[in-house]
Amino acid sequence: MADPGRAKRLSKRIATIVASAIEFEIKDPPLAFVTVTDTKVTGDLHDATVYYTVRGATLDAEPDYAGAAAALERAKGTLRSKVGAGTGVRFTPTLSFVLDKVPDTAQKMEELLARARAADADLARIRAGAVPAGDAQPYRVVGEEGTITGHDDQDAGDRDRLDD
Repeated sequence: MADPGRAKRLSKRIATIVASAIEFEIKDPPLAFVTVTDTKVTGDLHDATVYYTVRGATLDAEPDYAGAAAALERAKGTLRSKVGAGTGVRFTPTLSFVLDKVPDTAQKMEELLARARAADADLARIRAGAVPAGDAQPYRVVGEEGTITGHDDQDAGDRDRLDD
């Protein structure tokens, strides 16, 4: 088992190498829209999982997840060779690519939070004009002279508590 700090440094280095190779060296059109988001390396440094996202060609276009996955699978050998040359470790980790769902989940959470904020604003708007259903002050209130207004049939225990 390798040092966890070493595994973390290696995963960062692998992410940098893979992202650079995808951007500048591998000329596969579906990879033009791939972004490496994170990399995890196992404790024995033999396997690396590269997380990626895919954006659409335009703002309105749906991302081509299948094309990007196929292109990464085609480039896996080349990317592993570049990782081996760039890291200098004894055993070059095998690479596996996983589509990162965190950005999609974060977007859904933002939409849910926006709906909750809108519901809170509607509730605040409704509450602003609301009036109590019964008396404006339904509880007993101690008057200015120290007398209790409200119910006359209170027992002595209540008076003791309210006088304190």
